[in-house]
Formats: sequence, C-alpha cells, structure tokens
Amino acid sequence: MNEDRTRVLLILSRNLLDQARVLAGKATIALKLPVSLQIVLRALLEEGLKRDGHPAFLARIGSQAQAVRDTRIMARRTRALGTRANPRPGNSRRRRA
Repeated sequence: MNEDRTRVLLILSRNLLDQARVLAGKATIALKLPVSLQIVLRALLEEGLKRDGHPAFLARIGSQAQAVRDTRIMARRTRALGTRANPRPGNSRRRRA
C-alpha cells in the first residue's frame, strides 16, 4: 500500500454514499475486520476499472458525464441570467452635476 498516492475530492449523492456505508458494514461483519468507507470506494473503483470494456459500465460512465454536463450548463445559464438582472454596482454611468 506504499504506492504513489494522490488525494481526490469525490462528490457523491447521499443515497450512493449511504449504500457504500451499508456495504462497508456488511463487509465488516462478514470479514470480521474493520472496513472503512475509503476501503469500499477504492475496491469499487478497482473492480469497475477491470470492466472498462463492458457495455453497461460504459453506459453508466456516459450517463454520469451527461449529468455533469447538464449541471454545468444550468449553472452557467443561471449565472448569466443573474448577472444581466443584477448589474454590478459602479458600472452604471453617473450624471454629472
């Protein structure tokens, strides 16, 4: 386990995280060893990477990529609409007296 390691920020839905926690609990009971959420997520990633050519796996990656894209598009639209509706103070021309 003393390999080159990198930290990763992973944002998951609460439902998915709860499922991984349940899996960690089941693994702890079955193996009679402490199994952390990190261990479960690492194992799931490694197993998923072994299935890189599987059609269901690729479809899942596609759906996740599309969800991220849709979220970013909506955020950009919301930000663009917000900046048009609320111009920054100081950008308006002042009348000279």
